Amino acid sequence: MSTGPAILIVDDERTLARAIRAYLTEAGYLAEVADDAEAALALLPALRPDVIVTDVRLPGMTGIDLLRKVREFDPGIATVVMTAHGTIEGAVEAIKLGAFDYLKKPLDLEELKLMVDRARQAGAREQELSYYRTRAVRDLPFADLIGRSPAMQAVLERARHIAALDETPPVLITGETGTGKGLIARTIHTSGARGNQPFIDVNCTALPGSLMEAELFGYERGAFTDAKESKLGLFEAAEGGFIFLDEIGDVELALQGKLLKAIEERVVRRVGGVRDRKIDVRILAATNRDLEQESARDRFRRDLYFRLAVILLRLPPLRERGDDVLLLAEHYLQRFAAKYGRDVRRLHPESRAQLLAYAWPGNVRELSHVMERAVLWARGGEVTPAELGLPDAGRRPSGALEPLVRTGEMAVSLGDTGERRLPVEPAGERPTLEAVERSLLEQALRETGGNQTRAAQRLGISRDTLRYRMKKHGLGG
Repeated sequence: MSTGPAILIVDDERTLARAIRAYLTEAGYLAEVADDAEAALALLPALRPDVIVTDVRLPGMTGIDLLRKVREFDPGIATVVMTAHGTIEGAVEAIKLGAFDYLKKPLDLEELKLMVDRARQAGAREQELSYYRTRAVRDLPFADLIGRSPAMQAVLERARHIAALDETPPVLITGETGTGKGLIARTIHTSGARGNQPFIDVNCTALPGSLMEAELFGYERGAFTDAKESKLGLFEAAEGGFIFLDEIGDVELALQGKLLKAIEERVVRRVGGVRDRKIDVRILAATNRDLEQESARDRFRRDLYFRLAVILLRLPPLRERGDDVLLLAEHYLQRFAAKYGRDVRRLHPESRAQLLAYAWPGNVRELSHVMERAVLWARGGEVTPAELGLPDAGRRPSGALEPLVRTGEMAVSLGDTGERRLPVEPAGERPTLEAVERSLLEQALRETGGNQTRAAQRLGISRDTLRYRMKKHGLGG
């Protein structure tokens, strides 16, 4: 039996249909025959044909109606229609509905085979294009999530996996303020199968506790004094899509039990209502608190925490993302220069060093604001340290890179080992940031006997960032 491309022949003229099947089978196709449209539709799920060859005139449902049903089932299936003399109008209508082409009876089997070959190839190209279009649409939102550091790449990989799930369990996004929790929540929504469905963003800190239940679950007319009409809740408004509970750690304990029921049982009950309403909603939540610790202190329900944290996505702070700081700074420089019509094209080398040395307590959000201000204040084509205006109080503690350039040497602080003098280029020349960074890494590793955890602590960076920078400078490990 042939295992080639599948062809479905639909014609009530059995002799002709069998002749077509025999000819196409000989040519390497897997050909099946249906006497009418109803039988053809029944074969679709199992056969999954690459091409359907159908007569326009069929008993019962017409070939045109069959074409409509096939397009609903899978628009990627190519269709060729056969028409006898006097039914050319039907063939034209079929072409308008997306049929690849038509043939007049009596048929030339060789011509039919050539047309089936072309239809199959065209269908394959269209399916390939559709695949790449879909992938591009789903990947496009991730272009806004900038980062090459191992920590950020791990987050992006997991976010893409979450977005690709048909059934998404609750996702808890954690991280410091300004790390981009809301952006990654929207990206997961936009990139998934429910990207065209609602995304309801709920700021749990902005809703007073007395109003939050009514806002989330809705209310019935007469439920309280001002309830003159029934109102849809935010969970119901998110039907088919996502609800994003931002800063969920701020939800009052009294309401957390009702949230748990809504998430676990996928039902809500409006304030003043007497019946539960089924909901089809995906749950994303975010917090800058440690909810596990909060639950241990009875400030957050432990059962709600475990229900939300089916998938835990931690966003690293900017200080742990290495050179991502510079990537983001360049991105914001270009964005704000275009927004305000400023001819600012680059960062001064000392500005780059300051950006790397700063601790970024406000993370990416703070960096965005700093770059927006710097672009506005910039007097020339590059952003200088003065225009960055970074406060000294925000410098990284415990030996983060804070160079002081002097003649023939550079003074740096390295944790509790005191100040060190690192040799630099001949007097009058500035050392490169790469040279200083490599020297600091080598010194920290040497003084800790190669212990990466202790070396990272001395440098005031995370172990992941240390490993990233070691790999960057070819230091092994």
